[in-house]
Amino acid sequence: MWEQRFATDDYISGKAPARFLTDHDPHLTPGATALSVADGEGRNSVYMAERGLQVTALEFAPSALRKATALAAEHGVHVDFQQVDVLGYDWPNQYDLVAGIFIQFTGPDGRHTLFEGMKSAVKPGGLVLLHGYTPDQLQHGTGGPPFAENMYTPELLRTAFAGWDILECRAYEREVQEGRGHSGQSALIDFVARKPL
Repeated sequence: MWEQRFATDDYISGKAPARFLTDHDPHLTPGATALSVADGEGRNSVYMAERGLQVTALEFAPSALRKATALAAEHGVHVDFQQVDVLGYDWPNQYDLVAGIFIQFTGPDGRHTLFEGMKSAVKPGGLVLLHGYTPDQLQHGTGGPPFAENMYTPELLRTAFAGWDILECRAYEREVQEGRGHSGQSALIDFVARKPL
């Protein structure tokens, strides 16, 4: 499925980073280590590398990785792209920041596995940045899966990261123009949390 989705000449989410990432630029500390989960065609990992972070990006689809590698070369940056299934990944515990942007490809069981892995990959004092859709997105149909159970709510994220220092947990609506994959009025949620020391 994912290989078919990305096996096109164009970048389905565009080449520019998600606005969420540029909005949260102060968290992108030059020299910090970062992990981009289910990175797609590289727009977010490449942006973080441009900001001076040491970036590893995980992605399953070979076609997406080819485009991501080309994008990194186009921008003159290095990203450690790794082809992995994030639901079966052996998560290392080594990153200052772990980002998951529009990664709502799995339901509650898979999401629990994914979040636990992401949490384990953050150093104490490090950050998780999550951005995605709320269930209201189903009314818009402008991106994301057609399954309410895959979406995030503030309560769901606060529960998943109980005990963490939640810096931001905000649901809102905004026009999104990020390639044909995310286009139009959208019901979004931003989440930033710091792992306890």
